[in-house]
Amino acid sequence: MSLHDPFDSTRAIARCNCGHHGSQAEHDASLQETEALNQRVLQTTVMRALFPEDGERRKFLSAVGASTAWAAISSLIPFGTLEAMAQEKGSLEKKDLKIGFIPITCASPLIMADPLGFYKKQGLNVSVVKTAGWALIRDKVQNREYDASHMLAPMPLAMSMGIGSNPMPINVATIQNTNGQAITLHVKHKDKRDPKMWKGFKFAVPFEYSMHNFLLRYYVAEHGLDPDKDIQIRVVPPPEMVANLRAGNLDGYLGPDPFNQRAVYDEVGFLHILSKELWDGHPCCSFGVPAAFIKENPNTFAALYRAILTAAAMARDPKNRPLMAEVLSPANYLNQPKTVLEQVLTGKFADGLGNVKNVPDRADFDPFPWYSMAVWILSQMKRWGYVKGEVRYKDIAEKVYLLTDARKRMAEIGMAVPKADYQKFKVMGKEFDFNKPDAYINSFAIKRS
Repeated sequence: MSLHDPFDSTRAIARCNCGHHGSQAEHDASLQETEALNQRVLQTTVMRALFPEDGERRKFLSAVGASTAWAAISSLIPFGTLEAMAQEKGSLEKKDLKIGFIPITCASPLIMADPLGFYKKQGLNVSVVKTAGWALIRDKVQNREYDASHMLAPMPLAMSMGIGSNPMPINVATIQNTNGQAITLHVKHKDKRDPKMWKGFKFAVPFEYSMHNFLLRYYVAEHGLDPDKDIQIRVVPPPEMVANLRAGNLDGYLGPDPFNQRAVYDEVGFLHILSKELWDGHPCCSFGVPAAFIKENPNTFAALYRAILTAAAMARDPKNRPLMAEVLSPANYLNQPKTVLEQVLTGKFADGLGNVKNVPDRADFDPFPWYSMAVWILSQMKRWGYVKGEVRYKDIAEKVYLLTDARKRMAEIGMAVPKADYQKFKVMGKEFDFNKPDAYINSFAIKRS
């Protein structure tokens, strides 16, 4: 085999191992597809991600030996799961794909699938494109500049319904993450922990059609504040939140990590409350794919699905979180200090109030797209006047969320699959009955509908 062993300290990892091709991709394409080659490509990709400088890789291997290195790294990377993963037959309709993402930890599975070679394992050449904001993500998907994208959980529902944009049917292949958000306040407000003291405060959320907007509205309304009258809610791209907090343009935000932890790291903010304390297991972001793309490229979609679910399976395992922080920290991905990402992903973190907390499920990556999640989101869109009139909650949820596909793909790679389609849950102690969303809306004193 011409593809060199990445655990051989005497050999370099070159652009092309045989020296006759312009890139490793061309080299690999010229070789017969075999399981041994697939395994070697995956190992090489992982080693490149862990050791960008080849000299460091060689030094590491010389110090500990190939077998020790293999044992240590394979304990973190699910090589066996990947190799055993079911492979559907059928040629890929489209191999070169562009997928958008916002640089937040919510996008971890989608991003991780790139440096760890999970896309390539499925025969895909994927460009993951860092994007400035959610409106731009939406527009690029609608203009077909992106084949699929990291999206906020409410976005596929809003886009499919034509709310805030022209209608475009979007399907949710997976939930990208659960929990992983927080309300962060400026350090000057350490004496204003009671939300009843927040009248006149300026808050940021990343987008109108976001869990952040709906959870912030829910939280302040439960404390007697009208989110449209008593506070200001502005849309600010996540990477700009800390700078605006530092400049005094914001009193706080309900935002995605790592920017809550980054505010603590920069000593400009503190964590008021984690989003998991509002609704434990809530969705935040999803992997959205245009329905037309799925119809036109079913084999490509299946391959894409497998790659991202494999990354999600890896992300769910707590022992992989330090490695995730290492791989995600570079500038082309999250561009954050590894320390900040480790605090978010491991759940052991400073809260900015002098405490070190240990919340292992501060962020999680359960990919299962429960229909009941969509019904709750739709209920809040109606509660706050984003949709008017009758809403066919379950019809919309079951059209947008690909729960049946998720079951099939998750089972293929050995992930546990729930038997139910809907589940009840509590938001701030109040149970949500997915069978009675309108009664749920009418039970609130503060609402627009």
